[in-house]
Amino acid sequence: MRCPYCNASDTQVKDSRQTSDGNSVKRRRFCTACNSRFTTHERIHNQDITVIKKDGSKRPFDREKLYKSIAIATRKRSAVTENIDNIIDGIINDIEKNGNYEISSKDIGELVIKSLAKLDDVAYVRFASVYHDFDDVRDFEDFLSSLEKSK
Repeated sequence: MRCPYCNASDTQVKDSRQTSDGNSVKRRRFCTACNSRFTTHERIHNQDITVIKKDGSKRPFDREKLYKSIAIATRKRSAVTENIDNIIDGIINDIEKNGNYEISSKDIGELVIKSLAKLDDVAYVRFASVYHDFDDVRDFEDFLSSLEKSK
């Protein structure tokens, strides 16, 4: 577990307690790097996310597949590469908040694009070029001009 204050990976559990409803565990943690204390909550995730592909078939959500596709778009963009897990966690949280555990691959792509647009223009354009299936330079030019107008 990473420290939310200094991002160090060396944290220790000082106390664990089950919540009153019995569905989660509350852990008090201590960061050995910055001496901060923070609380985490663990809960069971009962429902798996199902992805509806373009052809209508359904597949289980594959975090690693999404990670790889974002990693390709963010390659050599160190500021974004470090945030891939955060991007995926945000996407999963958005899906869970919606309460519908079936989501189309198109909707997942849109969530990735929105996340990358906030972080890095180059990674955003790279991902969009694959996602929108750009065929030639003209597609890039049109996309870039619309990107400049939106800023």
